[in-house]
Amino acid sequence: MKLVGVSGSLIGSKTSKSVFEVLNAAKKINPAIETELVDLKDYDVEFVRGIPLPSYNGDTVTVVNKILTADLLVFGTPIYQASISGALKNLLDHIPTDSFTSKVTAIVSTGGSDKHFLVAEYHLKPILTFLKGVVPNGSVFVHNAAFNEDNEISDPDVLSRILSLSEEMLFMQKSISSR
Repeated sequence: MKLVGVSGSLIGSKTSKSVFEVLNAAKKINPAIETELVDLKDYDVEFVRGIPLPSYNGDTVTVVNKILTADLLVFGTPIYQASISGALKNLLDHIPTDSFTSKVTAIVSTGGSDKHFLVAEYHLKPILTFLKGVVPNGSVFVHNAAFNEDNEISDPDVLSRILSLSEEMLFMQKSISSR
């Protein structure tokens, strides 16, 4: 089973570190799971132009294929202007409808204001369900204050919620796979 985490930020490291923590927690629960972090700042994903995927650059094709071949996914986004990042939205626009059928698609978001903790529920969750993803009940919002001076998550409550999300993701995917 392969879990791919996507960090939808083009700057900073809080979102990628948050997604990495989910991957790490899943690996601790099930050491046999294969994990991979796709950090969008490491790729040149082209803007969607409504042309076939092979017509885009290599980075775009690579990232989309990593997502399409994953068994389950976790998407991370910083919250900008009360919305998900444009980089993540653009990537998701490359994904064909129904591509997430029978795949768990979890959500992690980061932000500097507690007022943004529901943004992913209202912006990202509908996109994932449109693509037929199975979205866990839990998602994790990581406030900037949850990070220490080394930019690591130090808030035990956040780490506990990450573990719970990982457990829920793996349980759901196992249930889907055993059908």
